[in-house]
Amino acid sequence: MNRVDFNSIILRISRKLFRYAYRVLNNQQEAEDAVQEVCIKLWEMRDRLNQYDSIEALSTTMIRNHSIDLLRRRKAVEYEHINTIHQYPGSTPSPQEQMERKESYNIISEIIEKLPPVQCEMIRLRDIDGLTYDEISAKTNQTINNIRVILSRARKSVRNDYKKYRHEK
Repeated sequence: MNRVDFNSIILRISRKLFRYAYRVLNNQQEAEDAVQEVCIKLWEMRDRLNQYDSIEALSTTMIRNHSIDLLRRRKAVEYEHINTIHQYPGSTPSPQEQMERKESYNIISEIIEKLPPVQCEMIRLRDIDGLTYDEISAKTNQTINNIRVILSRARKSVRNDYKKYRHEK
């Protein structure tokens, strides 16, 4: 695909991609950045775009996934902020907080170990090792959608088992 053809396609779909990203992210700057990232990815795969039935559908899927990843990163940053909000700069957690964190870590580790092997592996690769879905897909020969389903089920199972443990105490 040459530059002129690519530009005409991008001009035709970029506003739709922006609107989609903006609805998900609710932030104009992040939505613009997301569209730009997806356009860069599309340009990098321009030689393979003719293999797809609909470039618009592909780009919409890409913008959705990218926007969701941005939301997850934002949520992780907010979570980290909440965890440190009650601490003074440079302070260390109290012995009780340290013990509670260690206990929670051990419980969650045990719960993860009891998961079916595929779910355990996916949680380790994504949540512990921090691999992207593409990297996990390449490593495990699973589709990205399958990885998302497995992770969703595994996380739900961990969450439910952890809640049960906390209520039993």
